[in-house]
Amino acid sequence: MSVYTEVERDDLSAFLGEYAVGDLVSYQGISDGIENTNYFVTTSEGEFVLTLFEQHDFDELNYFLEVMTFYYQHGIPSAHPAADKQGHYLKKLCGKPAALVLRLQGRGVDTLATPAQCAAIGDVLGEMHLAGRDFDYRRPSERGHEWRRQTALHLLPKLDEAQATMLKNELAVQAGYEELDLPWGVTHSDLFRDNALFDGDELKGIIDFYYASDEYLLYDLAVAVNDWCVDESGLPEPSRYRALMQHYMAKRALTESEQANWNLVLRAAALRFWLSRLEDKLFPREGELTQIKDPDAFLKLLQHHRDHPLTLDFD
Repeated sequence: MSVYTEVERDDLSAFLGEYAVGDLVSYQGISDGIENTNYFVTTSEGEFVLTLFEQHDFDELNYFLEVMTFYYQHGIPSAHPAADKQGHYLKKLCGKPAALVLRLQGRGVDTLATPAQCAAIGDVLGEMHLAGRDFDYRRPSERGHEWRRQTALHLLPKLDEAQATMLKNELAVQAGYEELDLPWGVTHSDLFRDNALFDGDELKGIIDFYYASDEYLLYDLAVAVNDWCVDESGLPEPSRYRALMQHYMAKRALTESEQANWNLVLRAAALRFWLSRLEDKLFPREGELTQIKDPDAFLKLLQHHRDHPLTLDFD
């Protein structure tokens, strides 16, 4: 959510004129995140988030908007795209695909999560996975096993000897990832603390569905655990982990295969974000307000999962 494309006021006013949302009052770029250009937009009729998509085409984006609409219609607290006067969710602004989304109340969690917040995330993620059984659209993951393998090979020459050895070993361990017998379906795949809005411990909504894709449901859970359930050192913390997992499993019990492969999928999720952050750091894109997140946080977490597998025994 960095600002790569600067939007002039006159262009934004003309864009908003195609919606029934009133007149532009103010707007400002959002610096959190790294993939798309985002602005907070205030009009005489309400508050919105404007997203200009830097890496996706119209066909892909229709999928994301379908996901958002589906969850909204199934009672999941989530961002909902606004339609223009012709009923279209997706338009073009500054030469980029663009969408206007109703801004939810609450704030992203920019500190360590509380156990109550972790419980809320486990609960809503379980609901999302149950509801997603009825979602008819398909989209393969763009950051799945093959992406991780190719990106690792690209980055290996940039690593020191110890990291390179560890990465090669991890690729070998995860070589059979795509053949695991695990339940799969539509996933958020990026449910970090800045992609859920809270008022205190009350969940107000899930946002940023632009990595949604078909994946193992366990991977979606692993992504959430790796971000929400850590302490000040960035490593798993028992009370947060227990709260998220127990509330998730109260909605959807894990299969025997999921239980057996939990550590491997946690490692795959940690690897994905170590590699993507490392790529952003070593090969940054230009933007007005860019944020490069620390890849070492996920390297540390990956190494921890390799040495200290998390248990699923909460008694």
